[in-house]
Amino acid sequence: MVEIPVDKLKGVFDLLVERISAGGQVVEIDAEEFWSVPRDQAYDVYNEPRDLTIGALSDSWGYLDDMLSDPDRVVGYGFVWLSEVLRAIGDEASS
Repeated sequence: MVEIPVDKLKGVFDLLVERISAGGQVVEIDAEEFWSVPRDQAYDVYNEPRDLTIGALSDSWGYLDDMLSDPDRVVGYGFVWLSEVLRAIGDEASS
């Protein structure tokens, strides 16, 4: 089990957002679609994933943007959508 203190997680997130905001107010990502691994297979490192699906960054971002406009739409799965967007930003920022 990995324990991550929420205050430290927020601190790291704030630092990373500060870093990318130095480049401007909009993050541009040159990709749209990505491979998505179902949860039950993503953490089973002893077996190769067999049910890959395709996700779209615009969909993931759209769901997150909807949560911003209506806090009643906030769901725990938002972390998954956020992770998909953050992965693309991280890949873009490190290339």
